[in-house]
Amino acid sequence: MLEPIQYAPEQAAVQPVAERDKITAIVKAVVRTADAWGLSNAEAAALFDVPTATWSRMKADNYKGVLDQDKVTRASLLIGLFKGLRLLFNGPLTYGWPKTANAGPGFNSKTPVQVMCEGGIPAMMKVRQHIDALRGGV
Repeated sequence: MLEPIQYAPEQAAVQPVAERDKITAIVKAVVRTADAWGLSNAEAAALFDVPTATWSRMKADNYKGVLDQDKVTRASLLIGLFKGLRLLFNGPLTYGWPKTANAGPGFNSKTPVQVMCEGGIPAMMKVRQHIDALRGGV
């Protein structure tokens, strides 16, 4: 397993979002992240913890719901991971790392996407912290 997180700043500041313009911006960022990483609809829906039909509405810019604390947390982690990867890598791993099998501790030859889909928010936090640690921050 990846090491436990000692501090997770997203937890303290995450609030549900009901404002339409903010929901649209968050959903668009998550959809762009999923597209950049080449995620299937099933993978993206699992990471965002929504049914695939809801993910399809999100992709089509036709989502009418609100984003609860869980969804905002997931969005924050995914977008932060996306940014961290862009800062860490320059090349194919910038967008390919999430779907590349990883033999490192905590991954057990699974891809980061598999680990995050299986482990939910706690695993997403650990993967995000892993990338932040590789960048030299914690």
